[in-house]
Amino acid sequence: METKRTLGRTGIEVSALGFGCWAIGGEWQSADGQPLGWGKVDDEESVRAVRRALDLGVTFFDTADTYGAGHSERVLGRALGKRRADVVVATKWGNVFDEETRTLTGADDTPEYARRALTASLTRLDTDHIDLYQLHLSDADPARAAELRDLCEEFVREGLIRAYAWSTDDPARAAVFARGEHCAAVQHMANVLQDAPEMFALCEELGLASINRSPLAMGLLTGRRRSGQALEAGDIRSRPPEWLHGFEADGADPRWLARVDALKDVLTSGGRTLGQGALAWLWARSPRTVPIPGFRSVAQAEQNAGALEKGALTSEQLTEVDRILER
Repeated sequence: METKRTLGRTGIEVSALGFGCWAIGGEWQSADGQPLGWGKVDDEESVRAVRRALDLGVTFFDTADTYGAGHSERVLGRALGKRRADVVVATKWGNVFDEETRTLTGADDTPEYARRALTASLTRLDTDHIDLYQLHLSDADPARAAELRDLCEEFVREGLIRAYAWSTDDPARAAVFARGEHCAAVQHMANVLQDAPEMFALCEELGLASINRSPLAMGLLTGRRRSGQALEAGDIRSRPPEWLHGFEADGADPRWLARVDALKDVLTSGGRTLGQGALAWLWARSPRTVPIPGFRSVAQAEQNAGALEKGALTSEQLTEVDRILER
C-alpha cells in the first residue's frame, strides 16, 4: 500500500494515516452541560504522543478551534514546536466558544467571524499558516458556504492557509466547496460499520481527499468497549447526542458490538489489532482516504501508527465484510 496521500489537487502530501486531535483537547461542554470532550487528559502525555506519532511517520494532524475550547490547538502547537515544518496541520472554524469556561456558546457563519477565528487559531497553534482550513458547520447554508469558499481563496492568496475543506456528511454541500480552486478535501464520517458510498464517489469524481472522522466508530472498533460498561462523566459518549450512533445512556449499544464481533476475524487478519483492521478497511475502500483516529496516549499513537506497516485489506476481504454486514 502507498503510505502517502495527496490532498486533492493541491499537491500537499500527507501520510495515509492522520491523527485526530479532538480527544487531546480534554473536557469541554455545551451551554446546557452536555459533555463534548472525551474526558480528562494529561497534556504532557498528549505532547509525548504527538511526538511519537511524528517519529513513526505520521505527518497529518487534524484539530478544531473548538476542541477543548482552544486547548487542543494549544497542545498540538506546543507538541509540534520546531517540527512544525514537517507536518500538515488541519483545523476548523464556525463554532463559538468561551475558552475560560470551556463552553460551546453557539455558531457563526459570517465571513467576519471566519477571519477572526483564523487569526485566533494561528495564535494558538503558534504558526503563520494553516495547511487545511475546514468549515466545521456541517449543515451551513450552501449560499453562505459559497461565500466562505471564496473567502478561503482570499486566505490562500494572503498566505494564511494553503487549502481548505468542508467537514460535512452531505455530498451536495461538499460539492459547493469543491468548486473552489484550492478546495482539497471533504472531511466526513466513515468506518467499516458506517460506509459512505456517495461521499467516496464524490471524492473520486471531483479529485478530493476523503478525510475520515470516526474511523474507529468512536472507539467501538478498538475492541475495548463492552455492553453495559459505563463511561466517565466528562466523556461525550456517556450522554450521546443524537448524531452519535452506537452508544446508549448505559454504554455501547449491544447490536453494534455484535457487528464488531462478527467482523473480528476479517479485521484481525495478518496480525492486525481490531483497530488496525478497521483502518485497513478504509484504505482498501478508496485510494483517497485519510483516516484520522483519535488518541490520548503514546500507546494509542503507536497502535494506530502500526496500521501503516500492515497496509490495506484485500478486495476479497472488502467483499467478505459486505457479506457479513449484509450490504
